[in-house]
Amino acid sequence: MNSTSFKSMPTVMLVSVGSLLILIAGCRVGPNYVRPPVTAPEVYRGADEASVSSGDQESFGDRKWAQVFHEPELQDLIRTALENNYDVRIAAQRVLEAQAQLRIIRSQQFPTVSVGGTGIGADLGSSVENGLPSGTVAAGAFNLSAAWTPDFWGLYRRQTEAQRAQLLAQVWAQRAVRLTMVQQVATAYFHLRSLDEQLFIAKQTLKARQESVDLTRTLESGGSVPLADLRQAEELKYAASVQVPQLEQEIQQEENALRLLLGQNPGPVTHSDANALAPVPQDLPVGLPSRLLERRPDILQAEQQLIEANARIGVARAQFFPQLSITAAGGVGGSDFSTIFDPDSRLIFGIGALTQLIFEGGKLRGQLQLSEETKKEMVLNYEKAVAGAFRGASDALIAVKKQRATREEQEKLVAAAEDATRLARIRYQGGATSYLEVLTTDSSLFTAQLNLVTTREGEAQSLVQLYEALGGGWE
Repeated sequence: MNSTSFKSMPTVMLVSVGSLLILIAGCRVGPNYVRPPVTAPEVYRGADEASVSSGDQESFGDRKWAQVFHEPELQDLIRTALENNYDVRIAAQRVLEAQAQLRIIRSQQFPTVSVGGTGIGADLGSSVENGLPSGTVAAGAFNLSAAWTPDFWGLYRRQTEAQRAQLLAQVWAQRAVRLTMVQQVATAYFHLRSLDEQLFIAKQTLKARQESVDLTRTLESGGSVPLADLRQAEELKYAASVQVPQLEQEIQQEENALRLLLGQNPGPVTHSDANALAPVPQDLPVGLPSRLLERRPDILQAEQQLIEANARIGVARAQFFPQLSITAAGGVGGSDFSTIFDPDSRLIFGIGALTQLIFEGGKLRGQLQLSEETKKEMVLNYEKAVAGAFRGASDALIAVKKQRATREEQEKLVAAAEDATRLARIRYQGGATSYLEVLTTDSSLFTAQLNLVTTREGEAQSLVQLYEALGGGWE
């Protein structure tokens, strides 16, 4: 090769490499992702077939959790859980793992370059022995090698696309965990406050019934009332007293469960806010149903899983095409260290290799079929997530309305039971009825009071349910 042709080689190589890169960038087998068509309802189904929608207004789910749950105690609990909960931390770690995996997959698109060198030196002495020359011998070489598999068919780019979708799926999974954590902490807190109020009612009732037992015992010892009245009064007392240890057990175990959500060991939890079970606001803005497709992390996670499955089809199809591997090596050397980097040293280039399977027992076709069937499953999974989101939002809207109505009716029941108990005691003291009527009405009042607390808890939980259904709480 003459010097002119040798000098023109870099230009030719640059043009060839540029053309090759353009060809590679424009070729990528496999289908490009298109979101499956989903028919979103124009409005949500509310209670009693009411149509619920707030147009383009801000959705309740767009609010930060601190704007929804105003109790300082609950806010502190949620904040601690989002920082320390094991599931939240595990989800964050999985995101970091997916990021590292993406770097590994993406690195396949680039050439690998390595450098090395050798050197030999020896002092053979100054005498001639056995006819061999004497003196110092030195030799060395410096070499640079590279290997690259051009991504003609988009194999590595599809793998990178799939891994990037997997990373985003993990990100949305992390946000789904955060949303769930907000919901679980709020649910546990409201349940604790419900148990607190039930325990207070049980203790107050027990105190009143103990006084009734003491009075009835005095009257029975004086012959004013029969022994049956005393036994019935004791029955009322024990019906209340048996509730106390049961409720205390539930409170302490619920505290332990909440502490686990906080990433802490079992122990007490502060829960004394008097307004925790306050009535839920009505007619909250819910936005358009179609916004759930961009709002709920479970839907967005399902879509990224679908994108990954779609990219895997391209990976499988690219396996059918030949893979060109290009390797090159160059080096300089000399019989003396001082001449290793001499411009006149020779440069040696490598060559490429082209490989293509001609028989693999149906493995490639099986991989393609598997990727196509997996995509079909992910489409169904995505559609299921969307349908479940619409159902969850509708259920939550119905719950908000009906839990409020239930609580209002239960308040009326408690008021009626209180009056019935008052009248029964007056009738008994006037001798117009037996103590059995007092026992019946008092038992009904106690049950109604406990049920009222439960319905107030249910109303508070309906707010949590609606907030979660609208995709709130993961920021």
